[in-house]
Amino acid sequence: MTLRLTEEDNARLDELAAAEGRSKQEVLRLALADRWARLHKEEQLGEALGRILPRYSGLLERLGAV
Repeated sequence: MTLRLTEEDNARLDELAAAEGRSKQEVLRLALADRWARLHKEEQLGEALGRILPRYSGLLERLGAV
């Protein structure tokens, strides 16, 4: 795989890698893993809210939250 970065993005990646004592490749792999984990958590939250909100819709309306 080839990743093309602007000079500015490459400089930022160099800075992150140096600050963390990691390779640029490792910094990018960790960033990808972090982003994937956040997306997965957002999906789980959406599923949970889809189950919970209908159950408590009356209460939420009485509280003025909806």
